Amino acid sequence: MKAPLPDNEIERLAALYSLDILDSPQEKDFDDIVALAASVCEAPMAMVSLVDADRQWAKARTGTELMETSRDVSFCAHAILERDLLLVPDAQADLRFADNPLVTAENGVRFYAGAPLITTDGFALGTLCVADTVPRQLDVEQQQALRALARQVTAQLELRRYAVALANTTARLQALERRKDDLAGLVSGELRASLRLMSAYLDRLGDTGYHDAEMAELVGRATAAHVRGFRELIDHLTTMADAGLGVESLHMRQCDLTRVTQRAVEAVRPIAASKHIWILNQAGGPALPIIADPVRLEQVLTHLLFAAVKYTPEGGRVRVGTEMESGPTVRLDDMDLPDGMRPDLFPHLYYGAIANPGDMPGPDRGLAVAKRILDAHHATVALSDRPGDGTSLHVVFPYAESIPSELIKDLAAA
Repeated sequence: MKAPLPDNEIERLAALYSLDILDSPQEKDFDDIVALAASVCEAPMAMVSLVDADRQWAKARTGTELMETSRDVSFCAHAILERDLLLVPDAQADLRFADNPLVTAENGVRFYAGAPLITTDGFALGTLCVADTVPRQLDVEQQQALRALARQVTAQLELRRYAVALANTTARLQALERRKDDLAGLVSGELRASLRLMSAYLDRLGDTGYHDAEMAELVGRATAAHVRGFRELIDHLTTMADAGLGVESLHMRQCDLTRVTQRAVEAVRPIAASKHIWILNQAGGPALPIIADPVRLEQVLTHLLFAAVKYTPEGGRVRVGTEMESGPTVRLDDMDLPDGMRPDLFPHLYYGAIANPGDMPGPDRGLAVAKRILDAHHATVALSDRPGDGTSLHVVFPYAESIPSELIKDLAAA
């Protein structure tokens, strides 16, 4: 049975295409998520699947060589119509899929579970799905973990779009800065003289009602000579105003770092539980006001926590807290295990987010993206690693009360 189109199909496809993700190369960040989904759900197949206009395409997959299929036979085309998990315990007993060639084939799909990839604007781009060749179910913990991993996929896709947009905004602002000296000379010199002459003529006309033909001719010549200069000035000022106001700009406002961190912890907790990793949440103290985009910041903190869980051995411990250091601070500690096993987080954080954060491609591209978003928030990142203590990451933000309100718009543009 062919899935109907969503009511917002045109807008949904526009949101998908804006990510520039279709037909992109394989990436470890997404490969790790499908591997974890398959492990958690005890399923032989898992896939990050994106639903295009007439096809389903896999950004990442494990247990199958199938890269894309027609949308007409896609399970995920049905899943994006849901706001929650689509569970198909036995495809042969489901009228939507019983005669589907993916089901009727030898060793075909019998079990399917797909968590829709829903953006913050509410568009379902595809799914994180798992499948099996035998009928079965997922328990509650597995369902929660699959939902949480799907949110990680969506956050990664959105954060990368914002990181690219921030880089483009920075480049535009740098280009404008290079023009500033030329424009400053123009304004302080030739344009200012023309404006004085025009002002004097208009003042005399207003005071006496007498039209001074000689002065009017001077005003006309001065104005004509500097029309281009006026236009350049207006274009420059308009470009500066628009540089940080595109649809991908960060929406900076005052928010509570403690509350944002708590939400990030709860988003990752089901994934940690699936690996028997204990998250000690100490982010419950007083409010810590900062200027931030709370949605993007929560996605960044969630990704950092997910990295800690991903690179921690099963049975490990991750401690998260908020406190006041030189400013409002999030502290993430990936703690050593009692038997001497160590988390593998430090090299990934160091090489992915600290040593060369501008170089986004690589095995830890998601961490480089997170660092770029933190840079836009004027946050300072410190990293340490000590045997017996584990890896410790401190992210320090400017205190909201120390930032003049007139600079908030500048922060959003930067």
